[in-house]
Amino acid sequence: MTATTTPPDTSAPYAGLKAPTTGRRLLTAPTTGPLVALLLACAFFSSSNDQFLTGGNFSLIVQQVMVVGTLAIGQTLIILTAGIDLSCGAVMAFGSIVIAKMAAEGSLPPLLAIALGIAVCGGFGLLNGLLVQKIPLPPFIVTLGMLNVAFALTHIYSEEQTISSLPGPLTALGQTFPLGNTDITYGSLLTIALFLFLAYALSSTSWGRHVYARGNSQEAARLNGIRTSRLTIGIYTVAGLLYGIAALLLISRTGVGDPQAGQTDNLDSITAVVLGGTSLFGGRGSVLGTFIGVLIVGVFRNGLQLMGVASTYQTLITGVLVILAVTVDQISRKKTR
Repeated sequence: MTATTTPPDTSAPYAGLKAPTTGRRLLTAPTTGPLVALLLACAFFSSSNDQFLTGGNFSLIVQQVMVVGTLAIGQTLIILTAGIDLSCGAVMAFGSIVIAKMAAEGSLPPLLAIALGIAVCGGFGLLNGLLVQKIPLPPFIVTLGMLNVAFALTHIYSEEQTISSLPGPLTALGQTFPLGNTDITYGSLLTIALFLFLAYALSSTSWGRHVYARGNSQEAARLNGIRTSRLTIGIYTVAGLLYGIAALLLISRTGVGDPQAGQTDNLDSITAVVLGGTSLFGGRGSVLGTFIGVLIVGVFRNGLQLMGVASTYQTLITGVLVILAVTVDQISRKKTR
């Protein structure tokens, strides 16, 4: 008799594995923790103050965070590449002064002044990217130096003066329209649209996959055919353009060009990115998580203000939240190694 052989069962190594369920995917999603923290914060503040859980107050929160939120989108792109940008607030302030002064005193058409201000901010981003990628210099050092350059240029160009009497188109994004029992600004819609667009670009395009690959390992990404130099410079430039849009949102919210603006917004943007679950070590995170992180910052500040907590303690609590978020990220990374 001829002995018969049974072909090896190639599926055996996977026999004990099951596809993750929808519930398990939701529990392990990077945005689940920040979302739970946001909901808990909303529940706490709504139980502490009757004014918190109102449409008008939530509209105010979104208006308050739209500038930092737009900065945080650019900051997210840079942090995903394992970089960081300390200059975003100062660059935004310089862009706002350029827009305001060109439109109010330079007699440029408002749209041209806006385009010029956004382009100037994009130029700062391009320079940051070139210094980080071509020299190369550490992002921390480059952007720290650029912070001082942008800060000085802002005060020199503005002559320490607040620029007012701006033409109408510069403040159009600060106008509101009714939605139910509350009012929504056009600037808030623009910020949400930017979040949605970048979230799609990161999750559904080859460019987005390259950004994550660059953050995990630049050398590995380069060996896989990704043009990491062009990619990195492009990311810093896009971030700069986003800072220019934030400058326009800042003008539309305040109605003036203020040389003192943006001094803490760089740290607020980093706080929002970290609270949203994006790793400071690059390669992991999302713009959607940053959106939740921005709302966490806005909800905490608004809720603490309604409770009458002094601004110093608000800063203290925000700092503790950042340390907790980074600690959780480090513990999570160790478990996944």
